[in-house]
Amino acid sequence: MSSRPDPDALGFVLIDVARMLRSAFERRIASAGLGLTPGEARTLVRIASLEGSRQFDIAQRMGIEPMTLSTYLDRLQSLGLIERRPDPADRRAKLIFTTPAASALITGIRTEQLDLMQQVTSGIGADELAQIHGRLKLLRANLSALEEDDAALTLARETGR
Repeated sequence: MSSRPDPDALGFVLIDVARMLRSAFERRIASAGLGLTPGEARTLVRIASLEGSRQFDIAQRMGIEPMTLSTYLDRLQSLGLIERRPDPADRRAKLIFTTPAASALITGIRTEQLDLMQQVTSGIGADELAQIHGRLKLLRANLSALEEDDAALTLARETGR
């Protein structure tokens, strides 16, 4: 086995594909004339899928800092696309909801996303695509479990347990 990293190793390929896919999505959204930045578009779609979630939870699911999310939310709220409502369980927290005005934009973002994925997956059959999707979901679940294990280990070290 060589000591040189293999740029075609699975981990590197996954990172490259994710980076390239994000870049292609950002270019599509920027040129689609939706009036949103790519970050705002990702945020709006995520809010729609997590309707009524706390800001902190949305930021975690998106893998961004809460302050970055707050900037996106401020802009989306100023456009009338989202509402921040008090969390009845925690008066310090806000729950995020889309407004009816967001529907057309969410549809436009989804159209761009579907068109892009059709181009990206060109030449891959439906059965193969379903397999890839299933395997990627398994990788995501395994990585999520690793994150939970790491968080538990860190907590145990901090508390001396």
